[in-house]
Amino acid sequence: MSNLADKHCAPCEGGVDPMNADQAKQQLAQLSDNWRLADDASKIVGEFEFKNYYRTTAFINAVAWIAHTEDHHPDISFGYKNATVNFTTHAIDGLSDNDFISAAKIDRLLD
Repeated sequence: MSNLADKHCAPCEGGVDPMNADQAKQQLAQLSDNWRLADDASKIVGEFEFKNYYRTTAFINAVAWIAHTEDHHPDISFGYKNATVNFTTHAIDGLSDNDFISAAKIDRLLD
């Protein structure tokens, strides 16, 4: 969906400021409509619907693979036909480019 998916996450050990709400909204505009900004702009939340449990778990496994290869790990919850993925950069208590890069890679799963 965007060139964000062509980038790779960079290690973040803190020492940088998290994105403010305006910066996050600009990045969010490059993602699919599955993503929204949390009210406090500290995380992005992706909500996904599927036809059945098999497709949901296949998606979750693919998200886990992306997280592993990018070394940037979301909080994930799922049910029979839905999944929720939350990204934030814990080292800075807010959003970084890594969150949006990972979300864009997840969007590519659905193309």
